[in-house]
Amino acid sequence: MSATRVFVARLAGCGVFDPVGDRVGKVIDVLVAYRSGGAPRTTGMLIEITGRRRVFVPISRVTAIAPGQVITNGLIDLRRFTQRGQEVRVIAEMLGRKVTLKDGSGSATIEDLAIEQNERKDWVVNDLFVRRPKTSSSPFSKGQTLFVEWNQVNEDKDSAESQSAEQLIATYSDMLPADLASALLDLPEERMIEVAEELDDERLADVLEELPEEEQIEIVQDLDDERAAEVLDLMQPDDAADLMQHLPEGRAEAILELMDEDEAEDLRRLMQFDVLTAGGLMTTEPVICSAEATVAEAMALIRRKEVAPALAAAVFVTLPPHETPTGRYLGIVHFQRLLRYPPHERLGTILDTDVEPVGPDTHISKIHRTLANYNLVALPVVDRENHLIGVVTVDDVLDHLLPDDWRTEDEGGI
Repeated sequence: MSATRVFVARLAGCGVFDPVGDRVGKVIDVLVAYRSGGAPRTTGMLIEITGRRRVFVPISRVTAIAPGQVITNGLIDLRRFTQRGQEVRVIAEMLGRKVTLKDGSGSATIEDLAIEQNERKDWVVNDLFVRRPKTSSSPFSKGQTLFVEWNQVNEDKDSAESQSAEQLIATYSDMLPADLASALLDLPEERMIEVAEELDDERLADVLEELPEEEQIEIVQDLDDERAAEVLDLMQPDDAADLMQHLPEGRAEAILELMDEDEAEDLRRLMQFDVLTAGGLMTTEPVICSAEATVAEAMALIRRKEVAPALAAAVFVTLPPHETPTGRYLGIVHFQRLLRYPPHERLGTILDTDVEPVGPDTHISKIHRTLANYNLVALPVVDRENHLIGVVTVDDVLDHLLPDDWRTEDEGGI
């Protein structure tokens, strides 16, 4: 092995490679099994391979652990991972757990733990990196940290606060929203909700957009109305509207009353349409400009951090007003076209008028054919008076074309 002592939290997200150096997946978690009279022994790793499928790799098949990577012998069982009764997931279940120090000095919280290879080539839990409770009320104060050996602590498994979500969130801090959503789906339901509720509003909004409908509803139902309104306010309008339509009518209306007035109006408009139509799929926040706006002004708008990549691919040109529902739709200017013209060029002179907009009642089957036929990533949606009311993007269509369990279904191989 390249390393004989490894801290588990640092393995999260590390690439997993076969003997010839081809990447086969990434580490999601490490599993250990408790033993009587000794520290827990590592049984293997939970890794994610192609298709976001989780599989188990026995520790005996791991040949090297180096900074940022894990090397296997190439033998990977493609059967879906099933956790056995005696196994515990370190990142999902042990980090954040309370322990009592045997020296009588009090309690602490596990922030990380080291696994070490012993003389028998077994990987066992050795040192714990723990943090004592804060001794000051200052928000900048943190408890003392220390390293202790496994045999120097007792786990408080029965404590109601035995598994804080804070450390788990810290471990997931660098994950993209889609990856974090997948990680949450791997947790037990109660743990998933606990961790989701501890995320800040913006992070939770991003994650909810990536979760299946059932899990979205479970999480939002556990939020109070005020926080639910804040989180839904930060979601893409089409995703928020889809979620709101699956909440009880009274709860949905209570949340809408607490939201920003303009955002609530957008959601009410979207909720009028069937989910599988352009009106139900569209977002009401595309990049919109006047015909007199310059290429430089349009580029500045699509550079904004909050603009989703699919929406940044094109600028939609209308008569005033320039917020949905806008004035009459005039045409579209694709990002690549913007790059070909000088900054002072007016958008009205470089319009693409060949892209036919669709009406809000257009079915998804026609939308995905149009996107595919003309190689588009966004399609304008107009009302009967040709006012732009929204835009359907390719990612919105894909979410509905894929099977409901696409996040977890088997792909049949690497």
